[in-house]
Amino acid sequence: MDFSYAALRRFPDVEAPNLQAWDATDELLVQRALAAGIDGAAITVIGDEYGAITLALTAAGLHGIRVHQDLATGRRALARNASELGIAGFSSHELDESLLSGARLVLLQLPKALAELEEFADAVARWAAPDVTLIAGGRVKHMTVTQNEVIGRSLGVVQAQRAERKSRLIMATESREVPVRPPYPQHSRHAEFDLELVAHGGAFAANRIDIGTRVLLDVLGGRHPRAAGRDGVTVVDLGCGTGALAAFFAMRHPEARITATDRSAAAVQSARATMAANGLEDRVIVTHDDAASELPDASADLILLNPPFHLGASVHSGAATRLFEAAARVLRPGGELLTVFNSSLAYRPELTRLIGPTEQVHRTSKFTVTSSVKR
Repeated sequence: MDFSYAALRRFPDVEAPNLQAWDATDELLVQRALAAGIDGAAITVIGDEYGAITLALTAAGLHGIRVHQDLATGRRALARNASELGIAGFSSHELDESLLSGARLVLLQLPKALAELEEFADAVARWAAPDVTLIAGGRVKHMTVTQNEVIGRSLGVVQAQRAERKSRLIMATESREVPVRPPYPQHSRHAEFDLELVAHGGAFAANRIDIGTRVLLDVLGGRHPRAAGRDGVTVVDLGCGTGALAAFFAMRHPEARITATDRSAAAVQSARATMAANGLEDRVIVTHDDAASELPDASADLILLNPPFHLGASVHSGAATRLFEAAARVLRPGGELLTVFNSSLAYRPELTRLIGPTEQVHRTSKFTVTSSVKR
């Protein structure tokens, strides 16, 4: 059947005139896969943001393709696009052996983080067929020679192809012998917060504590949130990353019922491992969700938030706005949102409009922490 990339939507992810659901890299990967003549059941797709690669190949008659997407928004967009276009015959997987076992062709949209790329390449060498070919692609402006070197740690022959339409493909073959223990997840101890963090390759800030989260942790360490101390207080770490905020709060407030949620599967795996490493797995629920969509309205007393300001490689405020709107829905009247953000972003008027009265509670040379009380 004919396939129209223009029919794809990003929804439920942010949609805007300058944001589309596919790019030239997707099309180049599809063209190369179709030319390879490999059965769909032996093809794995990793990083297919909104389903462009998977759906184009399936529409061309390649059935049984396995796909892994990190973001909950991407998974929902793929399902929605497939339904709207009437396409079926693929399966979604986590980053594990079921995704790659027997795969002879792996198509990869290059991730932004080198650590995530390292974990992907190791997984291909570890679980795919011995004669696997990895074809990774990206926009030239975001590609570096270091990406070739990272792939080369797991596959012995790495060849960059000629750029086309501002995209480039990298071909990699000859899987190397992998270490007994995978390179991820990685652990680190942060004694100043009495906290152990665990991180998979795709988790933001890896096993470090990013500057914004560190500022909010300092605030939580010295400030008593409005709802803290009350039996059964309900707390949400929205966009939890590796789970630092949720774990820190749980250790200091045993009375709290805490949910940590993130749209990244790598973050969710990391946060669950962080809770286990700190003995909190029975006290903190970690969910893979998009903007707290699975949490009931007016169900939280306190929300902790360090919002992103990027959508992929694009700077865009839409991601933060979606989380502010989610907080407005999930907070009870009188509930509190504690937010940390780069001071130059000036979110305070938006927080006041969406949540309620907002005041600055802490400020450093780069970051601001605000408290917003739900009307």
